[in-house]
Amino acid sequence: MSSQSTPKNLQVLFEDNHLLIVNKRPGDIVQGDKTGDTPLSEHVKEFIRVKYDKPGNVFLGVTHRLDRPTSGIVVFARTSKALARMNALFAEKETKKTYWAIVKQRPPRESDRLVHWMIRNTRQNKSYAHAEERAHSKKAILEYRIRQQLDRYWLLEILLETGRHHQIRAQLAAIGSPIKGDLKYGFDRSNADGSIHLHARELTFTHPVRKEPLHCIADPPSDPLWDACG
Repeated sequence: MSSQSTPKNLQVLFEDNHLLIVNKRPGDIVQGDKTGDTPLSEHVKEFIRVKYDKPGNVFLGVTHRLDRPTSGIVVFARTSKALARMNALFAEKETKKTYWAIVKQRPPRESDRLVHWMIRNTRQNKSYAHAEERAHSKKAILEYRIRQQLDRYWLLEILLETGRHHQIRAQLAAIGSPIKGDLKYGFDRSNADGSIHLHARELTFTHPVRKEPLHCIADPPSDPLWDACG
């Protein structure tokens, strides 16, 4: 799918009457939070209002989120029908999500399926990945493979099976390979812009209304490391 830039600096990957899919920049929040910063959802609403000259409030549903320092694909629903059906697709795991992550420490194996039990600490806004089930924990599963060796770093491709809070960040940290820039999960220094090198690269699902297959690919932000990935 081709993307297009907009006056609001939104990179739109797909758009029709039911959905609007964008490539989120690191630092953007998907939905409003206690910081009071303008969320991506409001920028998307404004884009729709201006483009289609819509009076009054614009309906926009948030179907899923990405962490603030993360970049990549975010799907918004433009109708209540599309929102309900997209929520069901995500809940029933009928979407295929692929992420890219850059790590400094090579994982123990070339590829692996990681299974952990996650416990979320809301006060710290952090999740902990445990090897065995514990009280109040939730099962977390992902598959990774080493996609490319970079200068002093490794590019991992990750297929997410479950969608737990900070799942990829916590699980990679648990095997000794925290994501570049992710101080919260053990990387030794932050990125200058506050981002982490985690990117929602691909998303495949069946359109909730048209029932046609959709496959979106989002380019990572431009920096020397991401630019070396292919």
